[in-house]
Amino acid sequence: MTETKKIGFVGGMDIPVIERFEAGFKEGVKAVDESIVVDAQYTGAFDKAELGKSTAALMYDSGADIVFHAAGGTGNGVFTEAKERKEANPDENVWVIGVDADQYDEGQVGDANVTLTSVLKRVDQAVLDISNKAKEGNFPGGETTTYGLADDGVGLADSRGAIPDDVMAKIDEYKEKIASGEVTVPETLSE
Repeated sequence: MTETKKIGFVGGMDIPVIERFEAGFKEGVKAVDESIVVDAQYTGAFDKAELGKSTAALMYDSGADIVFHAAGGTGNGVFTEAKERKEANPDENVWVIGVDADQYDEGQVGDANVTLTSVLKRVDQAVLDISNKAKEGNFPGGETTTYGLADDGVGLADSRGAIPDDVMAKIDEYKEKIASGEVTVPETLSE
């Protein structure tokens, strides 16, 4: 979806769980087009919208047209920056990829919306699975349980038409390859 071949990643704290978001995002970008540049920045906080806004401003100013955040409340500032730009220039191509839940409403600016999609954590699936295991006497206490694409533990929010059908088809193709194990997504930047 990038037209400039420059995109951004705004992380909150530089911790392993957020590095997994960055590593997977960068790997996905590379799989689609190795010439796309990803500017990754960490704000050091999950609750400072002003840091998300200023970080996104620098990214958009440097030519990024899509910014993915994994920064909690700090990511609200990424949306604020994109919305202000869209409001000032409705023709400007600025997108935000939200995180955890569908952040479509966060991206609404007039008749437009800057939310490209959101990466979903399907906590509902995890709770249902663990509850069923506990009910059956198989509670996995003391174990780490991971839910991925194959378990419907993560996904993308309905794009509300922002993503064209041909791009969605490519996303679905990669989703199936990841879920089947044909493609392995790195969990660290060193992988």
